[in-house]
Amino acid sequence: MLKAIGLMSGTSLDGVDVALIETDGEHIGAFGPTGYRAYADNERELLRRALADAAFVTQRDARPGVLADAERLVTRAHADAVEKFFQANNLSRDAVDVVGFHGQTVLHRPEQKLTMQIGDGRALATSLGVPVVFDLRASDVAAGGQGAPLVPVYHSALVRMLARSGPTVVVNIGGVANITYIDGETLIACDTGPGNALLDDFMLRRTGKAVDRDGQAAAKGRADGEWIAKALRRPFFTAPPPKSLDRNDFATLTVDSMSTEDGAATLTALTAAAIAMIAPRLPQIPENWIVVGGGASNPTLMRILGERLAPATVTRGSDLGWSGDAIEAQAGQVAQEIDAEGDVGGDG
Repeated sequence: MLKAIGLMSGTSLDGVDVALIETDGEHIGAFGPTGYRAYADNERELLRRALADAAFVTQRDARPGVLADAERLVTRAHADAVEKFFQANNLSRDAVDVVGFHGQTVLHRPEQKLTMQIGDGRALATSLGVPVVFDLRASDVAAGGQGAPLVPVYHSALVRMLARSGPTVVVNIGGVANITYIDGETLIACDTGPGNALLDDFMLRRTGKAVDRDGQAAAKGRADGEWIAKALRRPFFTAPPPKSLDRNDFATLTVDSMSTEDGAATLTALTAAAIAMIAPRLPQIPENWIVVGGGASNPTLMRILGERLAPATVTRGSDLGWSGDAIEAQAGQVAQEIDAEGDVGGDG
């Protein structure tokens, strides 16, 4: 068992999650503390510009436009997050064996064997004085995978601790939504469609705040069923796993002609409907669905998801004692242990 710190900055662009865990890469020895470092508004704006500049990149080491500045920001923000985590938990550097650094995804094109996460792993290792494992998604793509999602082994380890029988699905709703199907030794994982990204971007344009807090706007609106049905006719939604998405793959799905409340309701319902569409494409219809990530904190989304997936049970991971917001950071620590292809940056 190694003591590892995992770092995650997801496609929601909210900030850096930090988590400590003891693991051998397949089993969870013990959970440690978690932390969070939010991005400031100006930092988040730079990352949004980086997403736009990355849209036409064809080489993963290219850094046109603001991408170089954004990469330095991501590296500094992660170093700051870890330093504050050390201080807050009275941890010495010697107490940590390794850091798993995901970076910030700005482009994901698995069909072109291209995925780009900005953030300098070697610079982070030098700053922290701790070995850093990075380029996890690129290593998975190089090995023939989709590069996303990377969390099925960790989800399986969590579900094993629950001692549940029958097929279970863990749903992670960040900027993109993804699932892990677990039935004994059978693991199937894929992205399902938009998570919070379309809704967050819509709310930012309408209200200046990149979130529908507690699903309040969606709860007051009326979802456009015809719009949702048309959106779900896109080939991605009917394709079987494995499959994965870039954050902006569905950016053309707009609800700008709707009111704020109706637009929020429609995009929230789209996320739930897309998740539900994966059920018949799995080996068995799952009996249990466990939701983690930012979407689990949206009561309106959770209600609609429960309606879509009935009669299966839908539970928040936090209600089972899981650290819902730190799941991906914790998972990064497991991934780094089993990813023999990943780059390792030393501290000198």
